[in-house]
Amino acid sequence: MKKKILAWVIFFCGVSFLSAQDLSQYASLKEPRIRTIPAQKMLIVESTGDPNVAAKDAFSLLYKVFFGIPGARMAAPRARWLNLATAPKNEWAGLYALPLPDQVTNLPPGSSGAKIEVWQYGEVAEILHFGGYDKETPTIEKLMKFIKDKGYEVAGPHEEEYLKGPESGPNAAEYQTIIRYQVKKK
Repeated sequence: MKKKILAWVIFFCGVSFLSAQDLSQYASLKEPRIRTIPAQKMLIVESTGDPNVAAKDAFSLLYKVFFGIPGARMAAPRARWLNLATAPKNEWAGLYALPLPDQVTNLPPGSSGAKIEVWQYGEVAEILHFGGYDKETPTIEKLMKFIKDKGYEVAGPHEEEYLKGPESGPNAAEYQTIIRYQVKKK
């Protein structure tokens, strides 16, 4: 039980560090854009279930392992949703992740349930969503229209990058999340 509590405290400390950063660099993402992102090595924890329930344990393990990796630098956490459009929320398959330095090849002892993967990106369409996660639909619809209007189609899972979230307080209107999809020309 103590390990779970410690991991949860580490999660909140790590994410709170992010909320203290200057988020003005993301202001241009109020409107959708297409850009190219190189492949990134990620620390991954897989979880299935409603993210309002499953995220706590997934992020606890993710941060516990992450802070045991020498040379790891704090970055905004991410999640990819593999079956968002086809499964009920209590069956969503999520990959919770943090970027890792390229030189990391092994995980520390006690990392059971976590793994290293390389996330492929290439061209992506992305937009910044302000507000609670349950209010993302209009932002996603705006991004999907942009993708279609630019002659692209979605070519990968729904991804979110959490710039500011629950750790900053109970006001969900202040959350900031980048919503991202890999895309390809039609």
